Amino acid sequence: MDAITLLKNDHKSVEKLFKEYEKTGDRAFKTRRDLVDRMIEELSKHAAIEEQLFYPVTRETVPDVDDTVLESVEEHHIVKWLLSELENTDVEDERFHAKVTVLIENVRHHVGEEEDEYFPKVRDALGRNALGELGDEMAREREVASPHPHPRAPMFAPENQAAGGVVAIVDRVGDTVSGVAQGGVAAVADLVDRIRGITPRRSGPTGPSTARRSATKVRDTAGTAVDEAVSSVRKARDRGEDVVEEAKGAADDVAESARRGARRTQSAARGSKSSGSSKRKAG
Repeated sequence: MDAITLLKNDHKSVEKLFKEYEKTGDRAFKTRRDLVDRMIEELSKHAAIEEQLFYPVTRETVPDVDDTVLESVEEHHIVKWLLSELENTDVEDERFHAKVTVLIENVRHHVGEEEDEYFPKVRDALGRNALGELGDEMAREREVASPHPHPRAPMFAPENQAAGGVVAIVDRVGDTVSGVAQGGVAAVADLVDRIRGITPRRSGPTGPSTARRSATKVRDTAGTAVDEAVSSVRKARDRGEDVVEEAKGAADDVAESARRGARRTQSAARGSKSSGSSKRKAG
């Protein structure tokens, strides 16, 4: 599929959600929540494929788009913060609708600039075949991209590709057990900090003791794999090797580690929860 056609189709899908939302009444809480949840998923996946593939490829191959790419990345950053806040804001909160209104305004501005200025330059420079190959890769990436916003994640390849593999795995795994989800998110935060050369922040997980123990186990299980992933990407860059391929391999390793840790701790957390429930009933 043509890369620009794919992105424009995404824009149309999101604009349809925007218009549906704008038709809702002040008391249409369930409809608004459903529409915003769909916006969050669509925009998160769209941002991921642009940041991991479209932006870095076009920045390297299309003349005079550096400023456009950098501005687009900053606009993504703002949008992802809004999405992350909306994900955790009650639909009846007085600020919910205001946040959605600002989100829609920002995205429409971003889309207008891309379609009017950026995309024509890319189409002229790359041509049909290259855009077709890039689009096919973006379509595959979209299938596994995270449906949640991650505004703290790195914005550029190869770091965002290494982090992206972990983010997607964490978001798909064990949301029914809060400790697994917390531990996974913490592991991603560690990965992002380490890639940036920052000492990871070890803020403790919240919730019941079972969830806290599960979160700690997931985070610790992913720790070694995270270190190895960051190290391999940096070494490849220093040697002048293909850091993109190295990052993808590193992401696979970390993702598998996260999967194994999540499976073990999820099972343990459920067992502990079931045991605790039985004891309360017996008491």
